[in-house]
Amino acid sequence: MLLPALQSNSQRISADGAPQTFQFVADQYFSEVLFHFSPTAGTSAGLHQYDAQLEDYSAANLARQVAALKSYEAKIAAIDPAALDLPVAADREILLNSIHSSLLELEVIRPLEKNPDTYSSSLANSAFVLMSRNYAPPNTRLKSLVAREQRMPEALLEARKNLKNPPRIFTEIALEQIDGIISFFSDDVPAAFTDATDTATKVAFTKSNVAVIEALRSYAAWMKSDLLARSNGDYKLGAETYAKKLSYDEMVDIPLDRLLEVGYADMHRNQAEFARIAKEVDPSKTPQQVLAELATIHPAPEKLLGSFQDTFTSLITFIRANHIITIPSEVEPTLEETPPFMRATTQASMDSPGPFETHSKKAYFNVTLPEKDWTPEHIAEHMAAFNVGTIVSTSVHEAYPGHYVQFLFQDRFPSKVRKLIGANSNIEGWAHYCEQMMLDQGYAAAPAGATPEQVREAKLIRLGQLQDALLRDARFVAAIKLHTGQGEPGNTPWTIDQAVDFFVTDGYQSKSVGLMETKRGTSDATYLYYTLGKLEIMKLREDLKKKQGAAFNLQQFHDNLMLQGLAPIKVIRKAMLQDDSPVL
Repeated sequence: MLLPALQSNSQRISADGAPQTFQFVADQYFSEVLFHFSPTAGTSAGLHQYDAQLEDYSAANLARQVAALKSYEAKIAAIDPAALDLPVAADREILLNSIHSSLLELEVIRPLEKNPDTYSSSLANSAFVLMSRNYAPPNTRLKSLVAREQRMPEALLEARKNLKNPPRIFTEIALEQIDGIISFFSDDVPAAFTDATDTATKVAFTKSNVAVIEALRSYAAWMKSDLLARSNGDYKLGAETYAKKLSYDEMVDIPLDRLLEVGYADMHRNQAEFARIAKEVDPSKTPQQVLAELATIHPAPEKLLGSFQDTFTSLITFIRANHIITIPSEVEPTLEETPPFMRATTQASMDSPGPFETHSKKAYFNVTLPEKDWTPEHIAEHMAAFNVGTIVSTSVHEAYPGHYVQFLFQDRFPSKVRKLIGANSNIEGWAHYCEQMMLDQGYAAAPAGATPEQVREAKLIRLGQLQDALLRDARFVAAIKLHTGQGEPGNTPWTIDQAVDFFVTDGYQSKSVGLMETKRGTSDATYLYYTLGKLEIMKLREDLKKKQGAAFNLQQFHDNLMLQGLAPIKVIRKAMLQDDSPVL
C-alpha cells in the first residue's frame, strides 16, 4: 500500500517523515521494479528469492516495466531533497538518475530491439550466477536452474519478435558469441552440478538443458539465415542521447567537446611519458619497438595463473607496509580460468559475490587462457596482453587495491542504494586510478643498488601501466567519436575501421585488441568511464590535499572514498569537500 502522500505526483513531500518516506519508496523500488523485472540481478545481489525466475522479454511485460519505472520516477521526484540529510538526498539523486537511465535504455537506446546478443548472453549469465558459487546445496540451485531453463526457449522466441533492425555488427558479435554459449550449456553447466543427488531434479535438468541447447542452436540458425541479412540498423547513440546517458549514469554534465579535449590531453601525456621511459630502456628503438619487446616478456600460458598469484602476494605486502588502504579481510580471491561464455569479450575480470550474499562470500579472479585450437601466432598475440607490465596493472586493477578491495568494503557502504546502484566511473575509475597510483607510491620500483636488469624490469612495468592507460584513453576518444562524431568534419562519426586504427596507432594496441575494443564500444557506448573516473578521483585527491594541507593522509583518503559506496564521484566530492566544485 502506498503512503497517502505518495499518491499524487504533483504533491511534494517535505519535512515530516521525508527520510522514512524515501527509504520506504527505495525499498519498494528494488523489490517491485529492479529485481521483479531483472531477477538475475537479484541473484547476483545475493537475494535468492529470485533464483527460480527469469527475465520476461514479452512486449506486454516490457510495457509494464516502463510504466513501473515512470511511476517510481514520479514518486521519488516528489520527495523534497531539501527535507533530507545530505547522504540521503544524494541517494535520492542516485536512484532517480538510475531510473532515468533505465527509461533511456528501454525507450530510446532500445537494446532489446537492436542487439541479439542481449538475449543469448543474458541467458548464459542467468545460469552462471546459479552455478558460480555454492550459496546453497547443489540440489537447491539445480532446481532453480531448471525453473529458469524451462523459460529460456520462450525468451529466445520473444527475442525474434522484439528484434527489429539490428546494426550488422551486433548480429555478427552475437553469432561470434553463440558457439561459446552453446558449449557453456552443453559442457560447463552439467559439470557444475555433478554433485546434485536428487533424481527427479536431475531428470528435469537433462530435459530442460537439452531444450535450451536446441533453442540456442535454432536462434543461431535464425540469426544466420534471416536476421543477419536484414541487420542494417545503426548502433550510434548520437550526441544528445550520449550526453544524457553520461549524465544519468555518471552524473557528468561536461560538454562533449570539452570531454574530448580532456581525453586527448590525458592520452598525449601518457604517450609523452611512454616515449620518455622507452628511450631510457633503449634509446636506439622507437616507443613501438620497445613495446614490441615488452609484448614478448610474458609467462608461458600454463604458468599465467601462478604469476598472478605471486603478484597478489607482493601487492598485499606492499599495501600494508606502505599504508595505501585498509584491506578489510585476509581472504584472497580464487584464481581460475574465465568461463567459456565470457572469453570472447574479456581477458581478465573479477567476479565477486553480491552485497546481500550471506552463504558464499568467495570471489573469483578470472583469466582468459589461449584456446586449444589457436594457431601459435594467435597464442603469442593473446599472451602479449599478459606481459610483465600488464600482469601487474591487471592484478592491481582487478584485485589489490582495485575491484576486490572495493568489494571487501561493501558491507560498510552506507545504504542499500549505494550497494545496489554503482557508477562505472567510480567502480572502474577506482581500479584504473590504482594502476598508476600504486607505481607512483613505489610498487615494483627498482630497489636501492638494483642491477641493470632490475632497473630495466621496473621501467618495463611502468610501460605496461602506460600501455593500459593508453588503452583506456583510446576508449575515451573512440567512444565519443564512434557515437557522436564530435570534432570530426560535419560531426561524422568514425567507422569501425577508423576506431580500430586509432586503438593501434594512438593507443599502442595490437590489431586484434583494437578490433575487440571497437566492437565493445559499439554497444558499451560510455566505456570512457575508466579514464573519466580516474581523472575525477585524481582531481578529488588533489583538491582535498589543498584543503587539508599537512593533515592529508593517503590511506585515510582511500578508506573514506571506499566508505562512500559506489556513488558517482560528484556525490563523493560533495561529501568529502562540502562543496559543488567541478569534477574535472
